[in-house]
This record gives sequence, C-alpha cells and structure tokens, in this order.
Amino acid sequence: MEQAHTTEVRFDQLDLHPALLKATHEAGFTHCTPIQAKALPIALAGRDVAGQAQTGTGKTLAFLLATMHHLLTHPPRHGRTPTQPRAVILAPTRELAIQIKHDADLLNREAHFSMALVYGGVDYEKQRNRLAEGVDILIGTPGRLIDYYKQKVFDLNAVQVVVLDEADRMFDLGFIKDIRYLLRRMPKPEKRLGLLFSATLGYRVTELAYEHMNMPEEVTIEPEKVTADRVTETLYHVESRQKVPLLLGLLRKLEPERGLIFVNTKRTGEELDAWLRGNGLEAGLLSGDVPQRKRQRLIEKLLSGEIRLLVATDVAARGLHIPEVSHVFNFDLPQNEEDYVHRIGRTARAGARGEAISFACERYVYSLPEIEAYIGHKIPTAPVDESLLVEPAPPRRDPSARRRREGQRRDGRRPRSRGGDARRHSRR
Repeated sequence: MEQAHTTEVRFDQLDLHPALLKATHEAGFTHCTPIQAKALPIALAGRDVAGQAQTGTGKTLAFLLATMHHLLTHPPRHGRTPTQPRAVILAPTRELAIQIKHDADLLNREAHFSMALVYGGVDYEKQRNRLAEGVDILIGTPGRLIDYYKQKVFDLNAVQVVVLDEADRMFDLGFIKDIRYLLRRMPKPEKRLGLLFSATLGYRVTELAYEHMNMPEEVTIEPEKVTADRVTETLYHVESRQKVPLLLGLLRKLEPERGLIFVNTKRTGEELDAWLRGNGLEAGLLSGDVPQRKRQRLIEKLLSGEIRLLVATDVAARGLHIPEVSHVFNFDLPQNEEDYVHRIGRTARAGARGEAISFACERYVYSLPEIEAYIGHKIPTAPVDESLLVEPAPPRRDPSARRRREGQRRDGRRPRSRGGDARRHSRR
C-alpha cells in the first residue's frame, strides 16, 4: 500500500479501533496524509464524507479504515444473514478493485472480516460461489455486482457502509445508472455511512453525493498541490512527424526505470507499439478491449522489470495502480484537462519525484490553454534539439495482433473502430 507525503497528524491521535491501530502500525504507517487527516475524523465520527483527492494520496487507506472502524464499533443489523454484506465498496475498474482488496487485506489482519472481490472478465462461477458463502465487506465493479444481485446471490438490505471510489470515473465509464440502481436498494442514507472520493467534485459528482448521501461534508485536496510540487513537467512543441523520433531520443537519454506512455486512441497506441518494437524497445500495450488476463500479465511484466514501458489509452489506464513510475510521457496531449492531472499523477507517488513529458503537436495543441488554466500554471517548455531526434528503424508489428485482425476478417467481423476506447466496458 502506497503512502503519499504525510502531515503531523498521527494515526494514534485518532479515535481508531485498537485492531486497526495495530494494523496501521504493522504496515508502517504512523502519520496521516492530508486527505486522511481531513477525512478520517469526520468519518470516524459517523458522518458522511465527499472527498476530492487524486490517486496516490492515501484515500484508499482513509476509506478502508473508516469502513472497518464503523463495522467494528457498530453491530450488524438485527436478523442479518451471511449473504447480506455489511459494507460495499464500488470501484470503476477491475484493477482498482483488485488494489483495494489487496490494501484491505493488510488492514484486516486483526479485524478478521470476511471479504469478497467481484469484477467482470474472469472467474464468473468462482466469484459467484465465494459471494454465496457470505461476506462482510464486498468490493467490486458495478456491472458484475448487479448481475449477481439480480440472481439473488446476495442482497443489500443490511449495508452499513457504502464507498464510491473515483466517482468521476464512474460517470466517464457510463456506470452512474448502475451506481444509482445499487444505492437505491440499500438502506436509506441516514441509516448508513457514505464515503465518496473523486479526483474532482464537479456538479455531477456533487449532485450524486447529495442525492444518495446524508449531508456529506466536503473535504478537498487540490489536484495541483498533490502533483506539481513533486513532478517535473516539460512540454515540447513538436510536429506530428517528429513525435516518434523525439520519443525514441528521450527514452535513450532518460532511460526510465518504469514509464507510462499515454496516447489518445487505440490506433495510435498500436502504431506506437510497432515503432517501439522496431527500435528494440519492448513495451506493453493497453487499450480498452485488452482481455483482463492479458492486462494482468502486462502489469506483472512491468512490475517485475521484464518490460519497462507501457503504452496506454486513458480508458485502459483508469484504475491502474503501478508503483514507482519514474516517467510519464504524453505522446498525445490529452484533450481533457482533468486527464492531464490523472496522467501526471501516475508518477511522483509515495513522496518520490517524477517527470512528466508532454508533446504538443498541431493536432492536440488546442487543449493546452484549458490544461494550463486548470492546473494553474504554465507548463515549462523545452526546445526540440536536433540531437534528441533519432532516425527510427521501421516499425515491427505484434504478430499476435496481426493474426487476430486477419482472423476477424476471415470470420466476417470488422475490427473495432478507433473510437472503441470511448465506449463503455462490458459488464461481464
């Protein structure tokens, strides 16, 4: 579990249950991060929280401690059965749900709650059977949860705590109808603790909070304060035809230990992956239609050091928690200012420093004014020095991807369009 820069507030100063104090101590946590210092006193007192915080600021620890403390200090509802979860934690992506469960396991060593993890793409019967055994804390993504709910594998009548993590991404991925479906089948807001966290607390997220929470208290950690102090930002104004040569030159010069390269479309990701392969740089490629098992294998290869680079679209990268990212490259400048903050927030975690390098080409430079207005400062620019431009070798495409496309043509199926990443993920 990562822990970002901390405050002077210690966990032992909070009214935490002894089992959770012991768990935080054994995990090496002594002082709260800003979001924890602000949100925990409110949540531990039993009041709802709507918090603005980026990934990597310690919000997961905050809502897990608050959830477990509430369950430890409040008995289950009278007549509750094992298939009635006491707490439900909703995440927008599989990877984020997996990370939350991993962190929850660290805090659960003394509390001994039964927990289940439910998400789409894999292990349908296995997850269903685990849920049918009964669970205290249910962590998962909305689509698969609704599937099991409609099969009456569990019900939501005894929920005491509900957590919405990365609420803004729930909107982006089209899950809000599903979220409302689940919330309306839980006890009324005044009869449960509600915790909502989002990178931004815009109108739609705030509306959701006040509709389905009990007068939540807002807690805000400004995005630019979270990242800018520890991220070195650099912007290159570059022609589209120079982007690959410049990226290759920077990769050779900087030799990132672990780097993320963001693109705006799946097609650009495939093209860039081919250029990297052709120039001796092995990278993983994540787009919205990559199967879950392959996603996990790619992340494991990155964490083990087998590969050092991951090319990803925003949709594919949402919810990924990858520690020790030294460099983020915006090969395509994002078209949404909030996505810029999400992207550069992938580095400089846990108090470390990182670099965020962005290319502003003639196609995507138009989003630069909105990005700089949102983060509150100009991104420092650097000249495109000829010494940085590498003459690339020809691209080399992934043979498995080519076979997959050829198979689709033989079957009469059209490959997914370049806009595929914008569509909602499948529930299953």
